[in-house]
Amino acid sequence: MINENILTYVIAACVAFALTWLAGFWLIPMLHKLKYGQTILDIGPKWHKAKKEGTPTMGGVMFIVAVVLTFAAGMVALSAMSESALDKAELTRSVSGLVMAAAFGFMGFLDDFIKVKKKHNEGLTPIQKIIFQVMIIAAYFATMYVSGLARTVITFPWGQWDMGLLYYPIVGLGILYLVNSVNLTDGIDGLCSSVTVVYMAAFAMISGMLGAFGEELLTFCTAGGCIGFLMWNFPPAKVFMGDTGSMFLGGIVCAVGLGCGAEFLMVLAAMVYILEALSVVIQSTVFKITKRIHHTKEGKRLFKMTPIHHHFELSGWSEVKIDVVFSLTAAICGAAAVVFGYFMYIA
Repeated sequence: MINENILTYVIAACVAFALTWLAGFWLIPMLHKLKYGQTILDIGPKWHKAKKEGTPTMGGVMFIVAVVLTFAAGMVALSAMSESALDKAELTRSVSGLVMAAAFGFMGFLDDFIKVKKKHNEGLTPIQKIIFQVMIIAAYFATMYVSGLARTVITFPWGQWDMGLLYYPIVGLGILYLVNSVNLTDGIDGLCSSVTVVYMAAFAMISGMLGAFGEELLTFCTAGGCIGFLMWNFPPAKVFMGDTGSMFLGGIVCAVGLGCGAEFLMVLAAMVYILEALSVVIQSTVFKITKRIHHTKEGKRLFKMTPIHHHFELSGWSEVKIDVVFSLTAAICGAAAVVFGYFMYIA
């Protein structure tokens, strides 16, 4: 499949790149004019507020539009070139995944819009976000069920596990965790975009091995859009993707993994995101436990600051170094996922 359609995928990626990059020439000045600047929390690194306050946010709109348009055009092209691309099941899985991601992006847009209007860094409340996200996940599962595409089996290197009805709450919690993990990764210039490009490269190979042409096209479109956005977001950033972009990317990360039926590989390839969120959980847990043990107002902190990219930033690493090291780590995890995928599904 990948040999037959590779030209379509590459063209889609290039167009997504071009659309996102070119959109910046129009959108960034408009965001400046509307005064849609990011408000930086005081709890972050001190220099963030001085250097990044007022940088336009909600820039994720650029690659969301590009990904949706190029994916739609790519699907039409694939359908015209190959009868196999007319598989309604594959079309439903990939389109439903993209719609789920777009819904997460819309929620992020609402969060960003409230922030810029109120001129502070608090948008939707945590409970509002959770309710919104649970509804999106439930709608995705419902679409799969109504379409007759629901499955409850997860494949591991050592075998398969039919989880039955437990699949939905457990995997649903996994989606919730992973989407918010991607959101947390968007903490310094260029980080979320660069790590996501690497993740998409890994799943381009995995989806190709599994013959999931819809998800494969989606990975190429997303990678192209992220690279286009990096033209504006690489340190020093001229625009931030905001929750609009990071929530959308979180949805795409889940969409391609679930669409391929490769949940285990998704977790392995997404390890950088997962560890970012886990560092926050560990920090909070250690802080609360030591606070109670020592009966003090302040507990101990394992990291200088979380998510963990801030720990390295406060340790003297530049944003570029963090981007490179985290992307290389993501590449190692992605390569491991590809290797596992080959022996699990092909060999």
